[in-house]
Amino acid sequence: MSEVELYPGRVSPLGLGTIPHADILKYTGLELLQRIVDGKYPAPPISFQLSFALTEVSEGRAVFRGVPNERHLNPLGGVHGGWAATLLDSALACAVQTLLDKGEAYTTAEFKVNLTRPITPRTGEVVCEGKVVHKGRTLAVSEATLKDAGGKLLAFGTETCSIFPAANLAAR
Repeated sequence: MSEVELYPGRVSPLGLGTIPHADILKYTGLELLQRIVDGKYPAPPISFQLSFALTEVSEGRAVFRGVPNERHLNPLGGVHGGWAATLLDSALACAVQTLLDKGEAYTTAEFKVNLTRPITPRTGEVVCEGKVVHKGRTLAVSEATLKDAGGKLLAFGTETCSIFPAANLAAR
């Protein structure tokens, strides 16, 4: 595996890939995500495609940073809303993952996004912070904001995740 630049100034030393399924049984959700932040796992391929990265995790919280660019434009020249939605979904879901025990997995069941300001390649680096509002045995709810470097709100969202045994993950 070789180093990959996710966006200017952010590099994944181990390239692109996913967490080995066997490790889901060995580490908590927070430990798995911290290993991504620490460069012990490769960055997920979506990070390279959409120019964002997981940069911080703590219990019930996940922070992503990203830089929109010309590859993310819609036909009118603005950054496609799907770019912001994907960044929000990542922060919302990973915030939930930080609370999972060894052997637990999750998937997004539902999410809602509100776009409050236009995003362009001139927006520069953005910060997306997700926080868990509630976690039960089989469902968790989170909320997140997407802000520019000056702290202006660009978008926000909420999400419900289903929690289940990792053994139920689809085989690769």
